[in-house]
Amino acid sequence: MTKLFLVIVVLGVTFVPVLAQDQPTAQPTAQPTAEDQDKAKAEREKNAYRLLDQVIAEAQTLRLTENRVRVQITAADLLWDTNQGRARSLFAQAAEGIAELNRNQQNNNNRRGGGPPNRSFQLRQDLVLAAARHDAQLAYQMLALTKAPVTTTDVDQNVRSRFQFSAEDNLEQALLSRVAALDPKFAATNAEQMMDKGTFPRSMPDVLAQLQKQDADAAAKLADKTVKKLQAANMLTSNDAANLAQLLLMAGPRSADANANATNTNSATANATNANATTTTNGRTPVLDQSTYVDLMSSVVDLALKATPATQGNNARPAGPGGGGMRRGVTTIIGSNTQSAPSDADLEQVGARRLLAGLQRSLPLIDQYLPSKSAQVRQKFADVGISTNSPMSMVQTLNILQGDATADALIQVAATAPPQLQTRLYQQAAYKALEDGDTTRARQIATDHLQANARDAVMQRIDFREMTLKADGARLEDIHQMVARAQTDAEKIDLLVQIASDAQKNNPKLASQLLDEAKQMTSRRATGYDQFEQQLKVADAFASVDPARSFEVLEPGISQLNELLQAASVLSGFEINVFRDGEMSMQAGGGLANEVNRFGQELAQLARLDFERSETLAGRFQFPEPRIMARLAIVQGLLGVKPTNNTQGPTNFFRN
Repeated sequence: MTKLFLVIVVLGVTFVPVLAQDQPTAQPTAQPTAEDQDKAKAEREKNAYRLLDQVIAEAQTLRLTENRVRVQITAADLLWDTNQGRARSLFAQAAEGIAELNRNQQNNNNRRGGGPPNRSFQLRQDLVLAAARHDAQLAYQMLALTKAPVTTTDVDQNVRSRFQFSAEDNLEQALLSRVAALDPKFAATNAEQMMDKGTFPRSMPDVLAQLQKQDADAAAKLADKTVKKLQAANMLTSNDAANLAQLLLMAGPRSADANANATNTNSATANATNANATTTTNGRTPVLDQSTYVDLMSSVVDLALKATPATQGNNARPAGPGGGGMRRGVTTIIGSNTQSAPSDADLEQVGARRLLAGLQRSLPLIDQYLPSKSAQVRQKFADVGISTNSPMSMVQTLNILQGDATADALIQVAATAPPQLQTRLYQQAAYKALEDGDTTRARQIATDHLQANARDAVMQRIDFREMTLKADGARLEDIHQMVARAQTDAEKIDLLVQIASDAQKNNPKLASQLLDEAKQMTSRRATGYDQFEQQLKVADAFASVDPARSFEVLEPGISQLNELLQAASVLSGFEINVFRDGEMSMQAGGGLANEVNRFGQELAQLARLDFERSETLAGRFQFPEPRIMARLAIVQGLLGVKPTNNTQGPTNFFRN
């Protein structure tokens, strides 16, 4: 602990009674009028579009095609509502850039003997999905214009794996799902065309759900056609047909009330009621009426009952929903130790076991809607060696963690969650109870379900919360004693920020003082990315207390990032590859690019409070690439556009 910190602690202890007694009285603040809010919004938008013009102009000087394309995609997305003509032009420029990358990649592959165009494909995905937010037909045009030529390697891979979902297929599925929200009838037409060609889109449930809101009769007809097509196909050998059938079954049938409400498609009230009446099972929206649903379930169960236990000579894994064969978006059905191509009978057995495994999560629905075959399914599970206990999947659990679940819901989920996630879920439940102001419940959850460090962490936070909520105010000396028990500086900073957040409403003076102490701990030069994150955490905490201090925290971090980027440019090609052709790649993935991105996002939040200082600080980045990234983030912040996560890569505000 530095001498300066000791002085602060001593002063803090000396004036504890003052802090406890001299809490500021909250003064009523005049609420801004609607006119004031409109003026503030107009000013933000004016600043945003002016800054965006600068970014677009500066991006023209970038040498790397992919960097220019990233800026063009993001700028077009932001400009669409105010200048559609310019947005279309930028989308077209981005498509030309991606086509150029494809040509260059193909030439390089011809010289080197193969290799997938990964960089251009990610950009292509970003372009197509961004366009799909605004114009469905434009998105499909972008898809066609940017498609890379089919190579011999691609053909060979498709021949070797009949059951593999290609990146191209995944993109088309994602596009169909997004277009469904924008233009359900157009999406339905495309989905029908895909089925007529023998392809079953996994996005069909999304298409049906969106079409139901717009035209219930059309949705019913498409649902009926989909089920008939599935039944006519061989779901034992058609992986996409089997996957679609399982997705439809896991959602359950639509309720009778929803079907009744949907009959009056000319009534806006009926449509709204229908949307509200639609329930979800396993996080999916039911899209089939009960009769059609039971018909499909019966077909799938009959096929699944053909499964026999896997043998040494036929040990392919089941795949698809519930089958455990999904790996990063690719369905794998052939075991790695298979030496020869499987026979048609082998493939059908793989398909049968895949369907049976998929029914594991739908077993309660089979009990309810197809009880005559429930016992047969359970016996087949036993014969094949599939457990009837269906714990919640990792994906479902993570989705709940990311949502705003109640403490009760989190506890319920934790009981059946994978063991590696149970502690986190129970800890989250305790924190949720604490957030709701129920410290007794939080203590009970920690006592009953947590062990060792996890329990201690929750108990410590509860103690802090109770301390800050005391009627006579928190004693700074007590807080220092509790923080001192933390083992690392990172833990101390986390605790100071947490206590400051808890104290902000009732004791803003104490909150500011605690954040000052956290600021001192982060003011030293960072020696790792984790320390940059600590700086960002403190800056973010200051934003609601004293925004000016937020900028003070960020400024030295940006200066150090400049030094690191300069060093990376010198070492490029020797030790690291952050730069290419003398220019930093804007794609997130490396530590430096991600950290620039994080600083840009923090500046974006602050820009709504102080645009000029945020813009100035973004301009402190010496290289044009991070400067453009930060400014684009500010534009998005001013326009209220939230960065979107892409599950196939790191979080990046360029991702769509």
